[in-house]
Amino acid sequence: MTKLPLIVGLGGINAAGRTSGFHSYKRMVSDVLTDDEMKTTWQDLARRMGLITDEEPINKEVIEAIKAGTLVRRVETFDPDNVLYQYKATLNAETHADSNDQITFTLRKSKLPNVIPDNWTVDLQGSKAKVTVNGSLDALLEDRVTFPVSSGGNIPTGFDPGKMYNSRFHPRGLKLTVYGASDALNSLGIDWSEVLTHIKPDEVSVYAGSGLAQIDDQSIAGMLAAPLTGGRVSTKMMALSFAEMPADFINGYVINSIGTTGTNMGACATFLYNLRQGMHDIQQGKSKIAIVGNAEAPVLTEIMEGFRVMGALAEDEQLKALDNSDVVDNRRACRPFSSNAGFTMAESAQFAVLMDDELALKLGVNIYGSVADVFINADANKKSISAPGVGNYVTVAKATALAKAILGEDGVKQTFVQAHGTGTPQNRVTESHILNEVAKTFDIDNWAVTAIKSYVGHSMSVAAGDQLMASLGVWQYGWVPGIKTIDHIADDVHQSNLNILTEHTFAGQRGEDYKAVILNAKGFGGNNATGLVLSPNQTLSMLQSKYGADVITAYHEKNVAIQANSLENDQQTCLGNEKIRYKFGENVMDETSVSMTQNEIRLSEFEQAIPLAMTNPYSDYS
Repeated sequence: MTKLPLIVGLGGINAAGRTSGFHSYKRMVSDVLTDDEMKTTWQDLARRMGLITDEEPINKEVIEAIKAGTLVRRVETFDPDNVLYQYKATLNAETHADSNDQITFTLRKSKLPNVIPDNWTVDLQGSKAKVTVNGSLDALLEDRVTFPVSSGGNIPTGFDPGKMYNSRFHPRGLKLTVYGASDALNSLGIDWSEVLTHIKPDEVSVYAGSGLAQIDDQSIAGMLAAPLTGGRVSTKMMALSFAEMPADFINGYVINSIGTTGTNMGACATFLYNLRQGMHDIQQGKSKIAIVGNAEAPVLTEIMEGFRVMGALAEDEQLKALDNSDVVDNRRACRPFSSNAGFTMAESAQFAVLMDDELALKLGVNIYGSVADVFINADANKKSISAPGVGNYVTVAKATALAKAILGEDGVKQTFVQAHGTGTPQNRVTESHILNEVAKTFDIDNWAVTAIKSYVGHSMSVAAGDQLMASLGVWQYGWVPGIKTIDHIADDVHQSNLNILTEHTFAGQRGEDYKAVILNAKGFGGNNATGLVLSPNQTLSMLQSKYGADVITAYHEKNVAIQANSLENDQQTCLGNEKIRYKFGENVMDETSVSMTQNEIRLSEFEQAIPLAMTNPYSDYS
């Protein structure tokens, strides 16, 4: 019987705040939650952003500062009005009666080029050199320019996850990784070392990465730029640049794992690709636990310029034109399914902990939902590699068909959609047509659709992770976040069978009106992925059918302590007492740590052995 992969932990950080405790979700729907429900979230964000000390209360001024420093807003990782830019120029000396077109300058002898140009004359004067150039001199002139895009989804103002552990020389994406993975483990309500005693060392999978790799000055960008900018390539830059480095960091420094590892990349659908990998490992019994996720830090001028020249980003002048205003509204930069101009670049890290259903019931861990399946299909032949194609019709239809198979004719109508919803003119037409046609096909008259990029921007490979975490919040607090950055639906949007939510929508107590969510992602190059995630109630109902009422009753009894622990962890984090798991140089094993027989292999740092005895899986071919 197929195992049901349960979501038992969640963690990360995006423009709305910390993921565990549903704080990033709560920030999105803060205007409909009660003061009591929001109290810990304001406290948590105030701590992250450095707005309060131990003695200070959360007052209106602090809350307003939190609101101003979260969600999509003016970019903070660089100053859009003061971006460094260098121009190529050819310098020529002014011609006078007493001159012969020569340029003269002095520099340190150590800075002379190894190959002296033919038109240079060098006069060495101690540690300096006087250079006379006969004719012209090619040069780079430094300038400061205004970047055409000033909107972005940075993590909360003032928060630097790298200050919470020894992160020297770590690229920003890996700092987000360590923070996000730690946050996910803290949400479990049971210590990771305790979990490891219940499984074999190789029964853990980690699928995590960055779609754009590590790309800042501490990684590939610094490495590539160094020879041209007078910089120096460090010993860490190349090693830390790889796209799968988030998985490597989690294995090596966070969870001490010897299990399956890697990342499966699919542009903006990458999180769902990794979710599928972890899901399959658990369904097939290859792993009991899978940590899946992504971390991305692309709010950099170099990366944003690449997308901007493609016409993909919402530029300030375009946003002003949409509003008929002289002032750009950064907060409303991303406008899915409305009159819009492009997407909004964002940074984020999101990680989910999946667990084998039998182990989860045994441990009593929290069950936030389950992954029914993830469908991936390409676009076939395309006119443009970046243009959308037909593959997303297939993935959405498959996910909806599975929802009908699991939930029934009426149950499939009790689903809602987290659209890819980038905020581009092309996406609003193509994705709405896909969703509308699938809704018609499955007799769904009023399919609820939302798009949370309107709150947190487009975090590239992490995007579906942002969608998943916001969806899980619906089943805790009962509200589906509406697309509140728009005031109308564009005329070319297909919506005869859709209910595109422009306001927060109540979904019943703890979201009971919805049994599942459809997560949709469309990536450059034809990488389409759609996932079906089941609600906690639906998940527990299915588990009871499989294991019986007595097992579920026993589970609930064990879960009381787990819930108390996870709540206590969250409360301590809100107070600033956060546990960051980064164990550099601890529990290191070498050749002396390994012993083996033909039947098993033992490692010194793990209680259980890894079995080697196997039956022939291809005996039918013998």
